[in-house]
Order: sequence, then structure tokens, then C-alpha cells
Amino acid sequence: MKITNARVIVCSPGRNFVTLKIETDQGLTGIGDATLNGRELAVAAYLTEHVIPCLIGRDAHQIEDIWQYLYKGAYWRRGPVTMTAIAGVDTALWDLKAKAAGLPLYQLLGGKSRSGVMVYGHANGSDIEHTVDEVLRYADMGYRAIRAQSGVPGLDKVYGVGRGSLFYEPADADLPSEHDWSTEKYLRHAPKLFERIREKLGFEHHLLHDVHHRLTPIEAGRLGKSLEPCNLFWMEDATPAENQEAFRLIRQHTTTPLAVGEIFNTIWDCKDLVQNQLIDYIRTTVVHAGGITHLRRIADLASLYQVRTGCHGATDLSPVCMGAALHFDLWVPNFGIQEYMRHTEETDAVFPHAYTFEQGMLYPGDAPGHGVDIDEALAARYPYQRAYLPVNRLQHDGTLWNW
Repeated sequence: MKITNARVIVCSPGRNFVTLKIETDQGLTGIGDATLNGRELAVAAYLTEHVIPCLIGRDAHQIEDIWQYLYKGAYWRRGPVTMTAIAGVDTALWDLKAKAAGLPLYQLLGGKSRSGVMVYGHANGSDIEHTVDEVLRYADMGYRAIRAQSGVPGLDKVYGVGRGSLFYEPADADLPSEHDWSTEKYLRHAPKLFERIREKLGFEHHLLHDVHHRLTPIEAGRLGKSLEPCNLFWMEDATPAENQEAFRLIRQHTTTPLAVGEIFNTIWDCKDLVQNQLIDYIRTTVVHAGGITHLRRIADLASLYQVRTGCHGATDLSPVCMGAALHFDLWVPNFGIQEYMRHTEETDAVFPHAYTFEQGMLYPGDAPGHGVDIDEALAARYPYQRAYLPVNRLQHDGTLWNW
């Protein structure tokens, strides 16, 4: 099955997406997500100018060899642009292979390890009581696991609290908007939020929280310890992970489970955290960690140390990535949970998909391939619109902080 053509489709049905479509001499096509939030055109150019010319004429079935060719052959390895581009190719090739076999993708990976994929939703509120109401609403919608984020008194903008409830999109401006931050105010506020949620919700549902890299290791340890009575499923991205040893200090001070990895690109970003058992969940994604081929290697390493998967699944991943991730989740033995942030109706229309939600679970469906397509005519109605993620500054002196 020879690759005869490949092209990049950039569209913005509510937010920007980059999609790679690969065509073959057998008439089959495969698509992959190659979206890098806020840097979409960098990946589009990398694919168009440097990757696609190398794909034409290759056997689409040779997924491993093509992956190695794109990774090792570039000489300049790793990094978000390179690995996102490779992921777009890899996902499209797995889609093609499964379609050629007439099977859903999970069957090619080894079949089901579970009946469905437990997901968590995003309950966001302007203050504690608003967030509690949103958490209860998600519970009523059938979610078994819910991420809770709340506005903090004295701060104008806080990560995770957007203008809407189901379709929060952080890339919100033509140039980066600026948010303010105070660790002291946040550390006083966050424990109160989860105490109130448990008071209203009880302990039958899983609760998650995203710190978004805001704390130092000792501050993260302090927060994790204060949240222990609330029995969180995990505390996510407690501190920047460039220094992986930082998580050792957090581990010494709390038993709250730790999750990290949505901005990781390769197994090398995960290795020390996993081998030293400094985390409980690894959050690397199909689209940013080199596709299914490389994500399987990360998951296999993690399984040796009883670390489970918890793949990132916000709106900056297109339905193409979500579909592929769900097939991966259905197979992977050491599955933990899958983030599920719903896309807009416009996005869902551009990317018709086979996956479905029911009672807190997602099901990828049994359509051949990963079960997601793109309506190119409809996509053309939504041209690219430049959009940046915000930046974050400390409230008291304006120092640029982690967003």
C-alpha cells in the first residue's frame, strides 16, 4: 500500500486544528492530528516542507520504519514541533493499517483490556459555590470522575476558569493575554474548595485538580498534604517538570497521587519520573508524544513501575486525537483515566466520529481505523485564526510566572 499523496488541513471551527491526510494507491486514506496549541503553523510548515516529500512512495504499512526514519533521520530529535509532526504521520498510518484490515484500531493493538474508557470532565466555577454546583452538574451527567477548578478571591483570572462551562478554550486572544497569580492566595483557597465539594458530593466520585505548574516543590508538597483528607484521584502538574528530581521532594511530603506529562514529547521526558516512582499517572498524549507507536513504549515503561496512563484530552487535541487515544486506552493494560473536554458543535461537525459518551465512559466504536474523519468542505469554512495561550505574572511585582 503505497503513499501517493499527503496534505495538511488547517481549520478553526471554534479553535485551530492541524490535520494530516495521507492517501494511498489502494484508495484508502488515513488522518492524524498534528495540532500544537499556539504554534499550529510551525507544525504545518514542518509537515509540508520537510516531512511530506519524504513520505511519497513509501509503504504505508511500514509504520515502525517510517517512525524511525522521521525521528532519527532528522538528526535534530525530540521537541514539540518535531514530535507533533511525527504523531500526525503515525496516527494516520495506524488509521490506514486498521482500515486496510477492516478492523477498529484497538484490535490491531491487541484487543480490548476493558469494556470502556473512564473519563473525567471539567467543572469550573468563579468561586467555591459556583464550582460545587458545576461538580454536582457533572455528577448528574453521569461522570464518575470530575476535575474541579475555582476562581481565587483577589485574582482576576485563574487557569481553568473560562467564559463557558463545557467548551472552555484557553487560547483566547490574537496576542497573549496576561493573567495574574498569587501562590499565597491560592494555597489558602484550594483546600477550602475540596473540603466543600466533599461535604456536598461525598466520596463516591473521583476528584482531580490541576495546579498547572504554579508551585515550587515544597509548596506542592504542602498543598498535597492539605488535600489528603479529600482523597483526590490526583494532583496534576504540581510543579514544572524540567527538573524531574523536584518530584522527589513533593513525594516526601504527601501521599496525594501525582500526575504529570501533558507537555512531554518523548519517553526520555518520562524516564526518571517513572523509574524512580515519583509519579502515579503519566499524561503524555498521542499527538504530542510521537503518536501511538511511541506512546505504547511510554506506557510499557510505566507499567513496569505500576504507573498508569491518564492522557491529556483538552480541546487543543482534535477529535482525531481523541479517537486514537480511546483505541489506545481500550487496549493499554495499565490504563488509569482519560481526560475528556468536550468540543464545540462546530468542531464535532467538521470531525465526524464514532466514539460515544455514556455514564462517565467513552467508547471508541467499531468502525475500521480510529473512527474519526474530516469534512474538508466544512473545514474550509473555518480558516485559521491566530490565537495564543495566555501568559502569567505574579500579582505583587509582575514577574513572569508559569502558565
